[in-house]
Amino acid sequence: MAGDTDRTGSVYGGVAEPCTVILFGASGDLAKRKVIPAMYDLATHDALGPRYAIVGFARTAMAEDAFRSTLGEAAKSISEVGPIDPKQWENFASNLFYSQGDYGNPEAYTQLAKRLAELESSKNLGGNRLFYLSTPPEVYPDIVKQLGRAGLSHPASPTSWVRIIIEKPFGRDLASAKELNQTVLNVFDEKQVYRIDHYLGKDTVQNLLVLRFGNGIFEPLWNRNYVDHVQITASETLGVERRGGFYETTGALRDMIQSHVLQLTSLVAVEPPASFDANAVRNEKLKVLQSIRPFDLEMVAQSVVRGQYAPGKLGDTPVPGYRQEPNVKPTSKTETFVAGKLLIDNWRWAGVPFYLRTGKRLAKRTTEIMIQFRCAPHMVFREKGIEPNRLILNIQPDEGISVSFSAKRPGTEMNIGNVTMDFSYKEGFGDTSRSAYATLLNDCVRGDATLFDRGDSVEAAWALVDPILDVWSAARTATVPQYPAGSWGPKESDLLLERDGRQWYNP
Repeated sequence: MAGDTDRTGSVYGGVAEPCTVILFGASGDLAKRKVIPAMYDLATHDALGPRYAIVGFARTAMAEDAFRSTLGEAAKSISEVGPIDPKQWENFASNLFYSQGDYGNPEAYTQLAKRLAELESSKNLGGNRLFYLSTPPEVYPDIVKQLGRAGLSHPASPTSWVRIIIEKPFGRDLASAKELNQTVLNVFDEKQVYRIDHYLGKDTVQNLLVLRFGNGIFEPLWNRNYVDHVQITASETLGVERRGGFYETTGALRDMIQSHVLQLTSLVAVEPPASFDANAVRNEKLKVLQSIRPFDLEMVAQSVVRGQYAPGKLGDTPVPGYRQEPNVKPTSKTETFVAGKLLIDNWRWAGVPFYLRTGKRLAKRTTEIMIQFRCAPHMVFREKGIEPNRLILNIQPDEGISVSFSAKRPGTEMNIGNVTMDFSYKEGFGDTSRSAYATLLNDCVRGDATLFDRGDSVEAAWALVDPILDVWSAARTATVPQYPAGSWGPKESDLLLERDGRQWYNP
């Protein structure tokens, strides 16, 4: 996990060894917007290692100087790491290199291996290599197989290491996830593989574990005796923008629920690990996923809602519906909204529903976890209309924690109001330039896999989602509920909770 600010002022923890980062898909959007700025951030905080090289690999023909200048122009528009210092960027850019080739061409990897050997020798990098797959998922197998054939998947010496970061989506269903896992594990050992989900690099997500296991006032309440229900919301105001073609083959269930939202669910519900290391934490997260009650046809009908945004307004601005977006079929049934009810069949959470919700073109951009506690067993002030106590973890855009409780209003009458105590990361610890990607990259170069997904966990998440996809695929004549852009989703989502005597908490 990322540590506190160290003596040099760094917001990253631990000591990283010299290494070479090989970035596949280096000319792509993700590399420019997220990965390279995160590496720059690490480098400026002396957290990428005392010596390093970054080798971009892509199909696009490009001179090395053009590669550096293109990334420099892109980095200037990135707000996550703050303004780019020209001198620091110049120093960082001097460590950027480029190798062009087709992802399935063995000769390209032979040339890559030669280039790596030259750089490692001239810069004294010790043979430590981190491969980062920032490419379309369909080429993951080609890259992995070619790395294996070129002998690049094994450390060059007993004292060096080789690791690989693989971006989501990791498969598009259980069968493809298993196939990809098998392909990867034929070439790399599991301990070398880091399946990245940038949500897990957020401070508030990591703080879930500290909040529970580091504070005596929370852990005793974190169970079915005191928690009424849990809500996890990941909402966006944006539509699919220019990604209509991609989204048509993906949808919100695959894009968000299977990865981000189920990851958050497992962290909320996790049992105390025996120790705070990667294996112990990930073992407990896996147990949560395996304890979630599997979906059958009846459960999908009763406990899962899908929706699709229709034309509406965000503020005063009219916006089109999903079917009016570029590269989207006019009759599309792809879901842009999913709400569901999960039940975790274990000792701690039996009978406590977890309500999950994600969608595009909703009323507000936010990712948060709301834990609502049971009311006091004897309601002395029942007639005063007391609201339930809530613990809210705001993950984005403003990371922080809120606790709501009842208090008497000033005056002679017994009037009770709901008050909230707010903790803001920015106000509590000061503003930092750390991004989620930088946090996770820092963990990877230090060999800490705690915040990365394991193969069995990926498959367990797909095993939960697959039956829902199967039911929707079979129901070809079913209509997908529409919701106006700028709302909180279809009315069927509200009914999902109203049937249980509850309602969504809308921030």
